[in-house]
Amino acid sequence: MIQLITERSCGHLAETLIAMHQRRYRVFKERLDWDVHRSGETEVDSFDTHHPAYLEQLGTNDRIEGCVRLVPSVGPTMVRDTYSVLLAGHDAPSERSIWESRRFTLDLTTNIPKGKNGIARATYELFAGMIEFGLSRRLTDIVTITDARMKRILRRASWPFRRLSNLPRLGSTLPVAVYLEISTEALARIRNGDVFEGPVLWEPVVLAVA
Repeated sequence: MIQLITERSCGHLAETLIAMHQRRYRVFKERLDWDVHRSGETEVDSFDTHHPAYLEQLGTNDRIEGCVRLVPSVGPTMVRDTYSVLLAGHDAPSERSIWESRRFTLDLTTNIPKGKNGIARATYELFAGMIEFGLSRRLTDIVTITDARMKRILRRASWPFRRLSNLPRLGSTLPVAVYLEISTEALARIRNGDVFEGPVLWEPVVLAVA
């Protein structure tokens, strides 16, 4: 299941959000040793203050196994404001029909269930959740920064993408900004990869208090 957390529901799911930021810290700081902003044992940056949407992939016992952050491209984005060099002279996306995804991570245990092409079912589920979110907001694309390894996974999962720019190799990675297609056809391909049919995205109902 993919749980959607927005500005409206974040106050009701504070503990879940804290657990997500803790997992981000363990993955991006402790495991990958990225130079990230942190508060104690949580990873938080300025883009988390702009009311993003979070998708959280929940495994058994509601354990957070994966997450991704989504923000509108019309506001501050990492593509525009942090990694503009990756645009290689192109303008950063700035349209209501395009959002940016960052902080995509999966922290899975061994012997995890696999879908087609050897891809973890949790990966297919998080991909599907992103597309379902995009369709619910009438998006055409999600822009993100990825590398060669992730591009191979996207191709194996049959999620269409197109490059926004190319950039020479930096260190051991080859970063590139890409548009991920948001369409019912893309969603059908992802669902076929994991052989599941129904929606995976769930948004809690927050009742207004009189």
